[in-house]
Formats: sequence, C-alpha cells, structure tokens
Amino acid sequence: QVQLVESGGGLVQAGGSLRLSCAASGGAFSRSDMGWFRQAPGKEREFVAAISWWSVGTPTYADSVKGRFTISRDDAKKMAYLQMSSLKPGDTAIYYCAAGYPPYGTYPGTSPARYAYWGQGTQVTVSS
Repeated sequence: QVQLVESGGGLVQAGGSLRLSCAASGGAFSRSDMGWFRQAPGKEREFVAAISWWSVGTPTYADSVKGRFTISRDDAKKMAYLQMSSLKPGDTAIYYCAAGYPPYGTYPGTSPARYAYWGQGTQVTVSS
C-alpha cells in the first residue's frame, strides 16, 4: 500500500515562494508517476504538475503555473517536490500529491483518475 504525506504548505504573501514536499512509502516509487493537484474552496480538484517515472526530463504543467512552478523528484529518497514561485492569491488551495503506475511510455495524466494514491493535502494560502 502506497502512502503519501505532503508538507511545506503555509501562508505567504503574493510574489513569495514555497516548496512543497511529498514523502512516499510502500510501493515502487521509482516506477510511479507523481502528480500535484490543488483544490480551492467550492472548486473541483485541478491538475498542477506531473512528472513521469520513465522520462523525468519532460514534466507536465498546467498553463496557469507554467514558468512559476517546478516539479521534481528524488527516487533515492522517495520524495517529490513542487517549488512554487511568484505566488498569486489565485494559487490559494489545498495541494495534494498523487501517485500513479502507468506503463512505460505513457505520459503523465492530468486527470485525477489517472492516479491511484493520494496524500491528505497541505494548505497553501497566498495573501494579497
């Protein structure tokens, strides 16, 4: 059973930065796609970024965060990260990390349905 635990959320002013971490246990982390999603109050969960297990050099980002967020992973530590810069009030949400196990050659999904395991989430609040 895969368990994911996010950390690093908090309150930050607009323009600031935060680094979210996701610690994984159980499962074969090096063979899992890792994704970050977020959910704001009253809104559906939305895709933020993802990185595949077989092509870490080609991450995928939502248009709203391109150029501001960077996803990375450390397979030796079983960790995934989301570096967030130039934060905006619109980035305020609960951020979730997720793991999926697609076959080799499948690019990371942007749909929550592509991920079987989820963390409990960490709150990010950006003040104006």
